[in-house]
Amino acid sequence: MGLVRRALGSRPVVGLAAGAALLALTACGTPDTGAEKAPSSDPGRAAASSSAAPTTAVADPEHAVAPPGPFDGKQYGDDLLLVSEDTLSETDLATIAGVTVRGKPGVAAYTQLSYGQFSVENKLFNIAAVDAADYRRFTGNDSATFQEQWDRIAGGEVAIPKALEKELVPDSKGYLTVEDQRIHIGALFPGGVDGISAVVNSKWGETLGLPEDNAVLINTGISSPQVVRDKIEKAFGENRFSISALDIVAQSGIDPDTYQQAIPVGAFSDAVGVFRYTPIGGGRIAPDPAWVKAHIVTEVVPILGSVTCNKYLMPQLKAALAEIVTSKLADKIHPGEYAGCYYPRFIAGSTQLSNHSFGLALDLNVPGNQRGTVGQMDRVIVAIFKKWGFAWGGDWAYTDPMHFELARIVNPG
Repeated sequence: MGLVRRALGSRPVVGLAAGAALLALTACGTPDTGAEKAPSSDPGRAAASSSAAPTTAVADPEHAVAPPGPFDGKQYGDDLLLVSEDTLSETDLATIAGVTVRGKPGVAAYTQLSYGQFSVENKLFNIAAVDAADYRRFTGNDSATFQEQWDRIAGGEVAIPKALEKELVPDSKGYLTVEDQRIHIGALFPGGVDGISAVVNSKWGETLGLPEDNAVLINTGISSPQVVRDKIEKAFGENRFSISALDIVAQSGIDPDTYQQAIPVGAFSDAVGVFRYTPIGGGRIAPDPAWVKAHIVTEVVPILGSVTCNKYLMPQLKAALAEIVTSKLADKIHPGEYAGCYYPRFIAGSTQLSNHSFGLALDLNVPGNQRGTVGQMDRVIVAIFKKWGFAWGGDWAYTDPMHFELARIVNPG
């Protein structure tokens, strides 16, 4: 197979009429089986792609890029996902592409993307800003051949897996909220790349603050993904970046043979930075001790006493609890029913990180505020927490009224 790569760069805005409804994928197209086209690194291919007409109107001209053009039929498996903190250099890419296994190329194809995480209802989801023409080759036949999906991504919309439709909770108008940005959902797709929950184009990647070109999706061809991963790690040294074997992720959601890292965007990016961890079984994780030392503190706060949380959360937590005391509502919070803040783990029954893993969430008055109930939390208490930058789980589609989590940074002054 030939080597495929396209870096995420700026592309012309498409000036067409906006407006598109939520699209569910109920049927798929067929691959273009015509003459083979030039690889994506060929300037001629880029020019042809930029002039191709989309199959649907552009929903968000401000975030639109040139449509990808018809699918050329080339497809590759999604074997490895390599994620770095920062942009991968040309030297890095050359090293990755040059990996060999028993004298033969270990990397058959790859594509760069910008990669990070966003939070929805106490769960962290992975988002990728991609070049649609290249990325679609790695997403499986049903997804790769659905032309309208890729035109909608190019037109400034987001595509999410059908399986996550309820979890990602689009609003009544069909928008997904990624931190403080609302992106119209253009497609619900089956399959796709394992572990990537939302796909946008490069302009949205810039708006969301995703690290540019910090990840590579790799197809290893006939070589073992695990062997290629070991070769890449040996070439760069341990912990230069994380590499997940996506066949393992597809089966269990966890790749236990390597450390993982989360790169949150939006409000959490300042409070979390890059979060490295290793799954240790039983739904628990072991964060990098250096991260814990830099971010997790134990301090005394009003009402609750000694708590262990992220240091970025502490000023706002103290301010909220102090206002509750001055409002003579301290008796509405029961210290004996506080269930903690920093707890490094996955969401129960899943392999998605909880915001408790970062020390950015806390659970109050647990017995009377169970999941799925209206709960007994005093609404003035809720209003004060919201004023100080917290989101409340009682507002969620599947309620969690005991839960408060940091949603934005507020300087108490």
